[in-house]
Amino acid sequence: MPEPVETTNPEGVDYGWVMQVTFVTTIAVGAPVVALLSTVFTLPTWGSRVGFAVRVGAVIWFLTALVVFAYAKRHQE
Repeated sequence: MPEPVETTNPEGVDYGWVMQVTFVTTIAVGAPVVALLSTVFTLPTWGSRVGFAVRVGAVIWFLTALVVFAYAKRHQE
């Protein structure tokens, strides 16, 4: 068995884990939320649809990152 190339021993919050969980959670939760919210607004062009998805997705991404970071900070060993 070859030796691992890199090992980590993070002190405090593991930011790699936070980024991975944020990415997956935002896709899994954010996409349906954006789709549901898009039914409430009139979005006549593709440009308006893309702009809407980017604006709402950015807010969801940011809020998800804060929640995941707070979870990691609280449950670090």
